[in-house]
Amino acid sequence: MQLKADQLDAHLVQARTVGLRPLYTVYGDDPLLAQEAADAIRAAARDAGYIERKVYTATGAHFDWSALLGAAQTMSLFADRQLIEVRIPSGKPGKEGSAALQRYCEMLPGTCAEDVLTLVQLPKLDRQQQSSGWFSALDHAGVLLRVEPIDRAALPRWIAQRLARQGQRVAAGELGQRTLAFFADRVEGNLLAAFQELQKLELLYPAGELTFEQIERTVLDVARYDVFKLGEAVLAGQVARTLRMLDALQASGESAVLVHWTLTEDIRALKRVRDAMTDGRPLPMALREARLWGVKERLVERIVPLLSDSALGRWLDAAQVCDGLVKGLRHPDWPLDAWDGLRRLALMVLEQTAAPPRGRVVIRPRLALGT
Repeated sequence: MQLKADQLDAHLVQARTVGLRPLYTVYGDDPLLAQEAADAIRAAARDAGYIERKVYTATGAHFDWSALLGAAQTMSLFADRQLIEVRIPSGKPGKEGSAALQRYCEMLPGTCAEDVLTLVQLPKLDRQQQSSGWFSALDHAGVLLRVEPIDRAALPRWIAQRLARQGQRVAAGELGQRTLAFFADRVEGNLLAAFQELQKLELLYPAGELTFEQIERTVLDVARYDVFKLGEAVLAGQVARTLRMLDALQASGESAVLVHWTLTEDIRALKRVRDAMTDGRPLPMALREARLWGVKERLVERIVPLLSDSALGRWLDAAQVCDGLVKGLRHPDWPLDAWDGLRRLALMVLEQTAAPPRGRVVIRPRLALGT
């Protein structure tokens, strides 16, 4: 049984009547949401009488998996129900651990099923790990809860929901949306810090409506940007966000080589899709051949029909120039600094991907002109 993170509360409420499942697996790479989900399961377990708690952390190749198997078969000395937590920080239990987890899941429907509740905590797993025998065993034995990070588009709504939990809100209408967008810009990619900033607002201001000025004064700029999200911002036509991400990546010491590779790979993917369509293949097939999925698939699907071969050719030439800049080579028509060159390359693409505001004249970014 698989659940989304926002379905957990309803599931736990229903479990008060029908009972908890014998095993819950929480996996994902957002520490705040994973911790909150685990805390909610622990609280529900305590309410259901699972008082005694045992924690096993599988780190390294010398973890004693037999201790875990024995714990599920051993009744508490005080006849309390047990909550057994299994933490696998690496997400790789190994050959012995894989066999032990499968054996453990086979044991759960036995005579101790109502006396033992198990919580397994894992990091983000790749496709191969999710197809493994041990993960399938966890799926069949109980509930899988996948914790996904809150993306930038959903972040303002998440912030508004968290404010509402503490009795606070922003102004209605456009002003409130601007306030939430400002908040989101300052905490993007760092949900744990966003939670701390929300707690700060609860401590400093009473329940009710918060002004833009109060949030501007209080919320620190704690955003953390993932270089691999940069390409999504460029393909989505988000000019301000792209430039903000480039500034933050440079300030944090990120490698210009990696940023260049990310931008260039997206341009090459666009070219591959465009060439496939020119050869007569339909867009869905071209996207699959270019190995594009998820968010980037949707973004490229929107952009490619609007692109010309000449534009793609200019982008590839510019990407080649940037390759030289990040390696210390100069070009007479380009900035000396590699990061300025990367901004120019990004802005060249953004000229095509950015949707013009309704009723307004679009002014093209200066760095992209003259290329």
